[in-house]
Amino acid sequence: MHTAPAAGVSVQGKSAATAGAVPPLALLWDDLQTTLPATFGDENYAAWLAPLKVQAVTADSLTLAAPTTFIAQWVRGNYLTQLEEQLSSQAGRPVAIELQVVPTFAVSASAPQSIQAAVMSPTAPEAAAPEWLSGSRLDARYGFHQFVTGKSNQFAFTAAQSVAEALTQGKVAYNPFFLHGGVGLGKTHLMQAIGHAVLESGKPTNVLYLSAEQFLYKFIRALKDKNTLGFKELFRSVDVLMIDDLQFIAGKDATQEEFFHTFNTLIQAGKQVVLTADRSPHELPNIEERLKSRLGSGLTVEVHAPEEETRLAILQSKAESMGYTVPAEVLQLLAAQIASNVRELEGALNRLVAYARLTGEALTPDLARDQLRDLFRVYNRVITIDDIQQKVATQFNIRVSDMHSPRRAREVARPRQVAMYLAKQLTSRSYPDIGRAFGGRDHTTVIHACETIVALLPRDAQLAEQVQLVTRTLQGR
Repeated sequence: MHTAPAAGVSVQGKSAATAGAVPPLALLWDDLQTTLPATFGDENYAAWLAPLKVQAVTADSLTLAAPTTFIAQWVRGNYLTQLEEQLSSQAGRPVAIELQVVPTFAVSASAPQSIQAAVMSPTAPEAAAPEWLSGSRLDARYGFHQFVTGKSNQFAFTAAQSVAEALTQGKVAYNPFFLHGGVGLGKTHLMQAIGHAVLESGKPTNVLYLSAEQFLYKFIRALKDKNTLGFKELFRSVDVLMIDDLQFIAGKDATQEEFFHTFNTLIQAGKQVVLTADRSPHELPNIEERLKSRLGSGLTVEVHAPEEETRLAILQSKAESMGYTVPAEVLQLLAAQIASNVRELEGALNRLVAYARLTGEALTPDLARDQLRDLFRVYNRVITIDDIQQKVATQFNIRVSDMHSPRRAREVARPRQVAMYLAKQLTSRSYPDIGRAFGGRDHTTVIHACETIVALLPRDAQLAEQVQLVTRTLQGR
């Protein structure tokens, strides 16, 4: 395994006159890579030494770039002396090795060359941190120019663009920027579009993107490996932190504590934080109140389900990107039938185009109805809160009026909680809307009801069966 000298390596002193294009010490360091795994072990080499890149060279010294302060400190304390001895032995003269921290960037390997070139500058050489001390790659499909806008998402789109524009000018806007909404509505797309816009600008900015689940994994891994310093260094050294699906840290007290401190540190340092979740900060269940307050202190924007015109525009854009001509009446049928989820909308089109290509059949509305009858059956039935209240009342043998009454007896309270839970799961109504439909109750009562049912379902088989039966009845399955 060889490590090529980083772009922009500087050569100082008399070695510049004799070295040619590549300084001798850089070549010796490159050759040394073949023996380091055997000397220090494959895992240690991959975690601590492979990320080091040649940054500058003089006649008797080599400066290496490390992606984080923690890696630089670890190498100095554990490997530097041996590295200097081995390099000096190969050079035939005493050689000093210095370490310089040069952060890495979260950039997609599939991103356009313009993006990759923007971040691979002399001040930010490409370097790979240990696997678990790194973020996810940005998806090159998720740019602003690929996001289809309409009345439902125009404000979210404009706000995200404003955040990105401020960052490209070295400023921070709406901090934190919090996007929330249902599954498959474009929250991740807008978040990553911000990252791409920053990287495309060429401004030296360290962007870190990952899911809340990955944040949790990295934190647990850091505790297991007794490497919390590396974990803290990773998150506290970024300029833009983007965490997707924040609801996954709900109920994880230790992780929330660490996230709270990381969040505060970045905000106080003037770094941009972008977050997404399935609901607004104050509606997130099992999240500490102080964290909810911090999360809601910037700009919170809801991404709504697209209206039919926007759904049709999304399908037209998707069909063009697939290079396949889909009849307008087929696109209109999909836009009319699949209403709440952009991801399922695009997935339905993928299924139709794949079927047409594989079978050679012409795409028609009748073919679409036949191939997507499972999806259409679900979406053809619009479920209302009234429907849910009636079906739950029947299942639990209570009156519909009990759903609106102030009664708190268990035989009434539990079905009411189930109905509130299903209202949130099966409709697009907000917590306040649901509360009003249940006798004018406060949204916090609805949140508590949802949390209670979520906690009970895994350990109450009878309740789980009843909820499943009501759900199937409502969905006509």
